[in-house]
Amino acid sequence: MRDLFLLDPEVTYLNHGSFGACPRPVFEAYQRRQRELEREPVEFIIRRLPDLLAESRAALGAYVGASPADLTFVPNAGTGVNMAARAVGLAAGDEVLATDLEYGALNFTWEWVCGRAEASYVRAPWSELFDHVTERTRVLYLSHITSETALELPVAELVARGRALGLVTIVDGAHAPGHVPLDISAIGADFYAGNCHKWLCAPKGAAFLWVAPEWQDRVDGTIVSWGYSDDRGTFLDRTQLQGTRDSSAYLTVPDAIAFVREHDDAARCVALARDARRRLCELLEREPIAPEPMVRRMASFRVPGDAFALQRALWDEHRIEIPAMRDDLMRISVAMYTEEEDVERLLDALPAALRTSRSPA
Repeated sequence: MRDLFLLDPEVTYLNHGSFGACPRPVFEAYQRRQRELEREPVEFIIRRLPDLLAESRAALGAYVGASPADLTFVPNAGTGVNMAARAVGLAAGDEVLATDLEYGALNFTWEWVCGRAEASYVRAPWSELFDHVTERTRVLYLSHITSETALELPVAELVARGRALGLVTIVDGAHAPGHVPLDISAIGADFYAGNCHKWLCAPKGAAFLWVAPEWQDRVDGTIVSWGYSDDRGTFLDRTQLQGTRDSSAYLTVPDAIAFVREHDDAARCVALARDARRRLCELLEREPIAPEPMVRRMASFRVPGDAFALQRALWDEHRIEIPAMRDDLMRISVAMYTEEEDVERLLDALPAALRTSRSPA
């Protein structure tokens, strides 16, 4: 499997979760689209692109359990969450309730949006989330799979409870497509943003925002452009007609879906990630941060000392690419190209890297 990817063979790459990795045949399809664009830009953008985007949305919709009419492509899940946050229309005194496990950049999003509206951003442990609902709570925001701690939350159950309370529900599914089976319609949120460039292995810059039909009139594009020419246009007009840009990553999503369907072995990846977490916790003499059923293809684990110093030592001395998520936490990703030997290299390198990370500069 590693030979089907463009990754540097000299690097033990255990950080698929951050930016994904694009397989060779998918990247070649991406470049073919780019060459088509450059060969005849007017033909491609004006005459062909609307139908090509519709075909790509149809393939994506079938894969994630959503109507293509309710999906729009965006560069990344963060863009989708920003669009959803602004569509809600918070007022002074409103509260947005989130777990305390959310992605840092999107915490900034909510703090900014709430600050502009004189609303409040409230964070709580996911298992105690609904203890923090008040008469001012307007929005429930949560991740499907958390970034730092790499845990799959019971998102459908949480969304159902939020909707029963009359809350607007927004899900950050950045890590979900291609990582876990996904049926957006069954989850039942008002907004769901997901990345295609991570676990679905599409090129960078391919993501989507799904919006429930009753909310689509409230959603704006990231810029005001041609999609607003006819009384604000439709949901897809406003969000797709966003000026001149290269849509090749979006058009390659069907190729990525086909690759994943052909090559992925989800059960193997989950089993290897869980086994890696167990062995890492034993080696480092640390307790697991959560029950095993919450762990899928990524696993976070506590480390002694400074995780960022350990990350540097693993890279500088062993060319192992693995992220430090905060001072005492690291995260391993198991993608379809990850082998048991990659985990063994990490386990073998850790004792020496720990000594280096603790040494005075």
